[in-house]
Amino acid sequence: MKPLLINTSDIIGGSSRAAYRLHKGLQQIGVNSQMLVQEKSSDDSSIIAPPVRFYQGIARSKISIDAFPLKYYQNSTRETFSLQWLPDRVINKVNKINPDIINLHWICGGFLQIETLSKLKRPVVWTMHDMWPFTGGCHYSGECDRYTKYCGACHYLGSTQELDISRWVWKRKAKAWRKVNLTIVTPSHWLAKCARSSSLFHNLPIEVIPNGIDISIYQPIERQLARKLLKLPQNKKIILFGALKADSNKRKGFNLLISALQKLNETVWKDNLEVAIFGASKPGTLPRFGFKSHYLGTFQDDISLALVYSMADVFVLPSVQENLANTVMESLACGTPCVAFNIGGTSDMIDHLINGYLAHPYEIEDLAQGISWILENQERYKKLSYQALEKAKSFTQEIQARRYLSLFKNLKNYKES
Repeated sequence: MKPLLINTSDIIGGSSRAAYRLHKGLQQIGVNSQMLVQEKSSDDSSIIAPPVRFYQGIARSKISIDAFPLKYYQNSTRETFSLQWLPDRVINKVNKINPDIINLHWICGGFLQIETLSKLKRPVVWTMHDMWPFTGGCHYSGECDRYTKYCGACHYLGSTQELDISRWVWKRKAKAWRKVNLTIVTPSHWLAKCARSSSLFHNLPIEVIPNGIDISIYQPIERQLARKLLKLPQNKKIILFGALKADSNKRKGFNLLISALQKLNETVWKDNLEVAIFGASKPGTLPRFGFKSHYLGTFQDDISLALVYSMADVFVLPSVQENLANTVMESLACGTPCVAFNIGGTSDMIDHLINGYLAHPYEIEDLAQGISWILENQERYKKLSYQALEKAKSFTQEIQARRYLSLFKNLKNYKES
């Protein structure tokens, strides 16, 4: 079995971390897996990227070129919106590798043209890390459900025209997707439900296979030691928040977290809490949390992240829309309970009042209550931490890899029969 994973990069961003972990998990169970990326950060010989700096520079420039037509929409929300109209060289590389199965992950950033998928001559398993594969260009639709019929008059673009660029993207996908031997995988049940309701994927086989992590790395580290190494106080309860572009990505709910912390500042926690943030540098003007804050910067390696999760008393995910957040899974594996809104795939990982707290969507008071509930009782906290570790055992790289291998084998056998 020779699967090829295709993803924009090998370590940048949550979807890339998930794809890379699957790649390593498949190799660990003896599968001859390779990974094709636009930008490579590791020295792993099984990861294939443009060989010289010139081509890598072109690859990075394609991100802004792909988005250039969006400048026409001056009232757009500036949320990530991918058109994928630029030509690529992916087919030649795929043919040279000659895989048995192709496993797509995050292919945007100008990496893979929509029309290229119709030229793939192998069974394709597409692991969706967001909603883009079945929308007119957005990666998360918010309250919009137009993807269930067809896109157009896109509110992200600030458009009132039915025949806008989102309709153009949707029509290109509708034409290309029907020519592909395609199976969909979603990491969360929420995203599977969205895909099944979409006009582009409702007739396709859809499997739910959660992302996996290496629990030999993501495991509890003694809290006092972790805080000493990170130069954080030993005598405070610390709330942790983190994501790529943690304080600027609106979907991650940073403003909602600020409001929840301001609520907590009016309670008995006023002098006992501090806040730690990773995935962003310290801004010139600090947000008014109501508590002392520590900006930890960005971490690329798993060991450092395990240290960060282990030093915290609680991890908070205030996202307004989310697939299956790696951060929650990683935090649970380090024994740190989590608080999040009950949206997207969060309920796949957080069992309410068992290993964390699921707040009513977008209710600031309930988010603050959840943080307080996690921290206020030491005996209960020990049980929450134990259940967090138990939950993480069902999200290992090996479990994920074996489920993918079973799916790959079924597809290959089907083709050969």
